[in-house]
Amino acid sequence: MEGIDHRMVSVNGITMHIAEKGPKEGTVVLLLHGFPDLWYTWRHQITGLSSLGYRAVAPDLRGYGDSESPESFSEYTCLHLVGDLVALLDSVAGDQEKVFLVGHDWGAIVGWYLCLFRPEKIKGFVCLSVPYKPRNPRVKPVEGVKAVFGDDYYICRFQEPGKAEREIACADPRRVLRTIFTGRELGPPILPKDNPFGANPNPNCEQVELPEWFSKEDLDFYVSKFEKTGFTGGLNYYRAMDLTWELTAPWTGAKIQVPVKFMTGDLDMVYTTPGVKEYIHGGGFAADVPYLLEVVVIEDAGHFVNQEKPQEVTAHINDFFIKLQDKYKSF
Repeated sequence: MEGIDHRMVSVNGITMHIAEKGPKEGTVVLLLHGFPDLWYTWRHQITGLSSLGYRAVAPDLRGYGDSESPESFSEYTCLHLVGDLVALLDSVAGDQEKVFLVGHDWGAIVGWYLCLFRPEKIKGFVCLSVPYKPRNPRVKPVEGVKAVFGDDYYICRFQEPGKAEREIACADPRRVLRTIFTGRELGPPILPKDNPFGANPNPNCEQVELPEWFSKEDLDFYVSKFEKTGFTGGLNYYRAMDLTWELTAPWTGAKIQVPVKFMTGDLDMVYTTPGVKEYIHGGGFAADVPYLLEVVVIEDAGHFVNQEKPQEVTAHINDFFIKLQDKYKSF
């Protein structure tokens, strides 16, 4: 997109691609994408935040887009991912001791770990879609979700290396990406073993109209990148979940000590998963995140709320950061 700069940065033993825009002296806002996504998900926020004087920095996370993709899922633990970001901040933030953080989906999860491990680096965190999930010392993550949602829950179905990749290829990556970005299925994502990604031999299904907020050019961009890289890098985040659980035992019971604003769409598949609304609004979330300052539910928006409602989301981000600069300088 016009005016957005792109460059490669060496971090934590890999090469990472970043998109950035804004004055060099502006406060850095680090924008973290999820699955199956790219820096591109923040295209509207990069433009909007930079126009407000921030320096917006959006990487392709490890395993995505033009960033390097280690082969083994064991190289996608939270320690690897946070290590990448700490090195990236050392490279792009200059003498800024603290930066603002925004994360969506897996980017939100990685953002929680960054706040947990290195709170002194974060002024404030705007989290989209995925609330903080404390470590359960009694059960590994995959075993836990399987017990609640069954073997066909998407996280369970992503565990076997190569299998989901083959199923996506059979269903056509373009169709899969379009469905993920524009679908409005509520509740926990279930992938039945028979045709999990909705392969459709009817050629007319390609003529389904895209929503106004997600153009053919947007879809083309995603398809061009994932046709080049495949999906293994992103799927490896799920395959490393149990390993991350093992490595984070020292942080059992730890709370997030960073000011947080949480946002979600009212039609988000995470928000509409059983138990999530109760956790967010019933006090559990605030107990685990003592500096949870705001919760915003945006009407008529699904999982990719930052793309569906870009101006509204950018305004919420800016409003929170202004409040922190004015009122919470002690954090």
